[in-house]
Amino acid sequence: MSASATETTSPKGRLQMTRRRMILGGSLLGGSLVVGYTATHPTQVIGAILQAGGADPEPSVFGPFIRIGADGWVTIVNKHQEMGQGIHAGLAAMVAEELDADWDRVRVVEGQGNFRAYGPQFTAGSGSVAGAWDTLRNAGAAARGMFVAAAAQRWDVPEHSIMVLDGVVSELGAGKSASFAELLEDASRQPPRAPILKTPDAYRLIGADRVRRKDSAAKSTGAQIYTQDVQAPGMLIAMVARSPRFGGKLTAFDAADARKVQGVVDVFAIESGVAVVAETTFAARRGRDALRMEWDDSEAETRSSPELVRWYHDIAGGRSDVKPSAFQTTGDADAAFGQGAVEFAFDFPYLAHAPMETLDCVARIDGWNVEIISGSQMPTIDQVQAARVALTLPGKVEIRVLPAGGSFGRRGVLSADYLIECLRIAKRTNGRPVKLVWTREDDITGGYYRPMAHHRAWVETGADGFPARWRHHVVAQALFPIGDDFTVEGVRDSPYFATASVIDGKIFAPSAPTPVWFWRSVGHSHTAMVMEHIVDQLARRASRDPAEYRRALYKKANATRRLVVLDELCRRAGWGERLEPGWARGMAVHESFGTVVGQVAEVRLAGGRPSVRRVVAVVDCGIAISPDQIAAQMEGGVGYGLSAALHGAITLKDGLVQETNFDGYPLLRMNEMPAVETHIIRSTARPTGMGEPGVPPIAPAVANAILALTGVPTRALPFGRVGEPLNAGL
Repeated sequence: MSASATETTSPKGRLQMTRRRMILGGSLLGGSLVVGYTATHPTQVIGAILQAGGADPEPSVFGPFIRIGADGWVTIVNKHQEMGQGIHAGLAAMVAEELDADWDRVRVVEGQGNFRAYGPQFTAGSGSVAGAWDTLRNAGAAARGMFVAAAAQRWDVPEHSIMVLDGVVSELGAGKSASFAELLEDASRQPPRAPILKTPDAYRLIGADRVRRKDSAAKSTGAQIYTQDVQAPGMLIAMVARSPRFGGKLTAFDAADARKVQGVVDVFAIESGVAVVAETTFAARRGRDALRMEWDDSEAETRSSPELVRWYHDIAGGRSDVKPSAFQTTGDADAAFGQGAVEFAFDFPYLAHAPMETLDCVARIDGWNVEIISGSQMPTIDQVQAARVALTLPGKVEIRVLPAGGSFGRRGVLSADYLIECLRIAKRTNGRPVKLVWTREDDITGGYYRPMAHHRAWVETGADGFPARWRHHVVAQALFPIGDDFTVEGVRDSPYFATASVIDGKIFAPSAPTPVWFWRSVGHSHTAMVMEHIVDQLARRASRDPAEYRRALYKKANATRRLVVLDELCRRAGWGERLEPGWARGMAVHESFGTVVGQVAEVRLAGGRPSVRRVVAVVDCGIAISPDQIAAQMEGGVGYGLSAALHGAITLKDGLVQETNFDGYPLLRMNEMPAVETHIIRSTARPTGMGEPGVPPIAPAVANAILALTGVPTRALPFGRVGEPLNAGL
């Protein structure tokens, strides 16, 4: 591919790859300065399949992620999904830091689905900030270089005499200056060069308290537009009646009464059930309620939760035909454990994602062209799935990505289930746009849950009280058909195995009709509970302080980052200091998504149930781009994790989901939310994830506080009353 210093346009009007676009962050590799890539690179092959993946973004000489207007305002394009986590602030700060833009004149917009312009678009695994670290800094630095070159030419001075600060370009010591707006035309003619990045000691914006959300006003006043707010001329509203049991198949339906409802336009079967299309949401709901349907449950889930729990126990004990796979093996794993081995068992229920905004989508099909408006979490996947259903090319699918009112993984399902439902309905509306609406009941009973799981562990300790042999069995449905690694993240390669000469880790992945998927923090949502609560029980058996016990294990495992977090956590939380009677502290330290989080919870029992008043958190997430957002994510993670630990459980009775709304699937209330103090370890390492790591430690921290109060270990979540029979809530 020839190198060009200017943008070129294909005969079809699509921007082609040039040297400028490569340097400014527009390559198919999603990087900044990419040298020597060829047409055989896998991502280019994918790009060819995607046929450019949607409409081109607004042209910009500064690349796909930066637009600078004639008024000097800098617009940053966020290719990821803003679903409440505040990533746009951190992403914008990376660009603004290297560009030396005025933060008060920086705005952020959502990037639409476009693989060719932005590379793969996924928002998952707490990877947005970490994944964009190189791309956006390089794009900002390259754009800054263009302004420096333009000023040097205008004033006929060497470039090293030029400085940029808050959107103003100046000549050192000469008094000459010009704003971005004044230099914009000259800068746009400059060929970009290899960007020169700042070192962390030179950061003025990254790590500053003023890096805060740009969308607070819109969300606080209700001005923010979500998919539920979208209106369009001639738009219809659709709801779908689905099988009440997972795996049930529609055999017959009677739509006569539904069609009598005023406002109902059409009723027809689709692959997932029966669609009711109407002029209003109320009419669609009434029409759906009037349907009469028959279902074939021969392949559906018809068991109840207690049966599933017993089945999982049988699987872990080798009393079933579900065959395991090994995830960690050291020494003679088949040797029998001695009578001194301690057995641990934990049960975890299905969990719903339950975002504030239920699933929704607006779609219109016009021949080969497809238009979608949605809070899409994975536009790249959604475009491919949409093209498959609409019988068109992914490049003909335009996805207007809106912010979403939460997701926690639910909007990022590979099957794109709700989007596909909307498109199947849109194929029948003769070019009229249609909005698919899921009710709260649809959302909570609709599946794609955090898998229910059972852990069974046997640990033999040596004379020093540390693990000498460790056997660990995990039972959970696999999230992918080709691997179970997510099930044991947080267990595999745990630092608590450091002293064990024998490790026998096995995964059992039973098949069941209930659909499961990634839930905030994925496998860590249960593995942290297991590992951190086991360690506290081992420390108790060894008559060791839990912090000292961990410290010794971390030293043996050379887990330096955990050691630093642990020491700071003990200092900040006042570990070892006396609390008033009836209160106790519990701790947990866990690493997920490259981030180490330690939490200490102060807990008492009220009516036999835990009440948490204070959580002290210490986090090592590399460079802290936005300390305010890190604290917000920690607070949100504690709230989300504590909500699940105290209340969360999706249960089945004869295959029917028993929880249908927030009355049966309650969320944490404000009077239950503890005060959260967040302390960030100073670091110059690359930033790591923050959207999910605050979730895993809170449940074990509370469980360990209960253990300190009562001596009673927790065997299942959600927490019941201390002393209740195991799995009473299941």
